Amino acid sequence: MREFIVAVDVGTGSARAGVFDLGGMQMARVVTAIGVHQPDALFYEQNSAEIWQAVAQSVRGACEQAGVQPDEVVALGFDATCSLVLRDGNGTPVAASKSGPDQQDTMLWMDHRAIAEANEISSSSDPTLDRFGGYMSPEMQPPKLLWLKRNLPESWARAGLIFDLCDYLTWRATGSTSRSHSALAAKWAYEPDAPGAYPERFYQRIGLEDARLRTGLPEHATPSCEPIGTLSEAAAKELGLSTKCIVAAGLIDAYAGTIGVFCQSPEEAPTHAAALIAGTSSCVVVLRRCREEKPGVWGGFCGAALPGLWLMEAGQSSSGSLLDFLLRRHDAGGPPSLTLHMKILDRIAERIAQEGPAYGRPIAVLPDLHGSRGPMPDPAQTGAFSGLSLEGGFDNLCRLYWRTCVGLACGIRHVLENMPDAEMIATLLMGGGLAAHPLIPQLYADMTGRTVRVDETRDPVLLGTMINAAVAAGRYSSHAEAAANLTGSTTKTIAPRPDIHTHLAADYAAYHAMMRHRDELARILAVT
Repeated sequence: MREFIVAVDVGTGSARAGVFDLGGMQMARVVTAIGVHQPDALFYEQNSAEIWQAVAQSVRGACEQAGVQPDEVVALGFDATCSLVLRDGNGTPVAASKSGPDQQDTMLWMDHRAIAEANEISSSSDPTLDRFGGYMSPEMQPPKLLWLKRNLPESWARAGLIFDLCDYLTWRATGSTSRSHSALAAKWAYEPDAPGAYPERFYQRIGLEDARLRTGLPEHATPSCEPIGTLSEAAAKELGLSTKCIVAAGLIDAYAGTIGVFCQSPEEAPTHAAALIAGTSSCVVVLRRCREEKPGVWGGFCGAALPGLWLMEAGQSSSGSLLDFLLRRHDAGGPPSLTLHMKILDRIAERIAQEGPAYGRPIAVLPDLHGSRGPMPDPAQTGAFSGLSLEGGFDNLCRLYWRTCVGLACGIRHVLENMPDAEMIATLLMGGGLAAHPLIPQLYADMTGRTVRVDETRDPVLLGTMINAAVAAGRYSSHAEAAANLTGSTTKTIAPRPDIHTHLAADYAAYHAMMRHRDELARILAVT
C-alpha cells in the first residue's frame, strides 16, 4: 500500500495542509483562511473552533487534490503559532476577551495585552529568565496566563485546559492532553532539555501557583519527535482520514521551518548556518551542540526542533504583517493578498532595474511597529518612517513598500550580529512567505553579506512538520535518515553582491541612526 504523510501548518491568518510521500515530495497544498478579531489595542483573538474547521477543510482538500485515500495517510503532524487556547475541564471554550463570546477563546501569539505582566515577571530576576534573553516577552505564555488570572477571573476560574495552539490541535485530533516539548520549553518555561519538567518554583514565584489546575499542564513534556496517539473517531471523520493514522507531537511553526530548511540542506553544519523563517513575523534560529544563553536571544532549548541540538531564536514581531499594514492604509493598496504583494514586487523589480539600488531613497523605515524582540527586547517599542511626502499612487506605494523591506532586512542583520558565534554563520536557510519573490532573498543576502538558500519546490514549514511526523510514526529512525531520503528538491542559492552590500551600508547606518533618534525623542517626550 502507498504511504503518505499529512502536515498542517496553522499560521496567523490561515491553516495550510500539505500531502507528502515518504521522499518528501509535496503532492498537494491547500490553504484556508482564519479570521482575526481585534477588540482593543494590543488585543488579537481567534476562535479555536474556526481554526479546527479550517484545518479539516485544508486536510480534506489536500488529500482530494493529491488523490490520496484515508488509509494511505499513515501519519499527521501539526505546527502552529504560539497562540493560547482556553477550554474548561470538559473541553468547552472559555472566553479570552472581556467583551467577546466564549467562542473567542484564543489569544493570538501577537497579542500584547500582557506587557505589564511581562515587565513584572522580567523584573523578578528569576534565573529562568536567562533562557529568554533576560526578558519574558508578552508573546510567551506565563505573562498571558497572569493577565488572564488578574483581568478575567471568571474565565480563569472556569479554565481546566489551556493549550499552546499546536497542543490544542493534537488534543482535538487524539483526545490526549499530552503537550509537546517544542512549545512547553520555548513558550511555557519548562526545563529546556527534553522531556522538560514543569517549572513549579518559577510559576509560584510569579503568582501562578494554581497554573496546573487551570491549564492541565503535565509534569513532563512529550519529546517533539514522539507520537501523541492515533486519530479519534470524531477527528478521523472530520479530517477524512483513518483512525489508524498516527499523530505526532506538535511543533512551534518557526521550529518546524527550522527542521525543514536544515533537512533540505543537510550538508550545512549547524554552526555555519541559520534558519530564517520569514512570514507574518520573522525568526532567526540557530542550532548548537552545546547549551548557550545570550541577552536578547531566546534559548537554548534542546530538542525543540531537532533532537540533541540546542535551539536559540531571535527576530522581529512584525515583518509580513507590517507589509500588510502598508497595503491596508495606502491609497493605492487594498486587502492584502499574495497576488497584490507579487504585483508590487514585480513593479519594484522593474524600477530597480531602471533606477539602481538607491530606488526609494530618501525614505527610511524603522520597522518595530509591534515592539522589538531583540537584540534589545521591548514589546512597547515603536517604529518610524522618514522621508515621506504627500505623494500618493501605486508607484509611491511601491517605493514605500521596498524601503520597508530594506528596513526589515536591516533588522535581520542587526539580529544576526547578536546571535551566538555570529561570525561563523555563512548561510541563511530561508523559508516562509517572504521567500516567495526572488527580490526578497536577494535583498537579505545583500544586506547581511551571507549566502541565502531557498527551496523553490516545497513549503519548508510543512516539510519540517512532515519529517517530524514521519519519524514519530517510525517511517524513519531519525531526522537525519529522513533528510538523507528526501527527493525532488530544487534549492536555489543566492550569493550576496559585494557592491550592493557596500551600497546598503548607508541604509544600515540610517537604521541605527533612527533607533538613536527614536530613543532620544522618547526621552524628550517623557520629560515634557
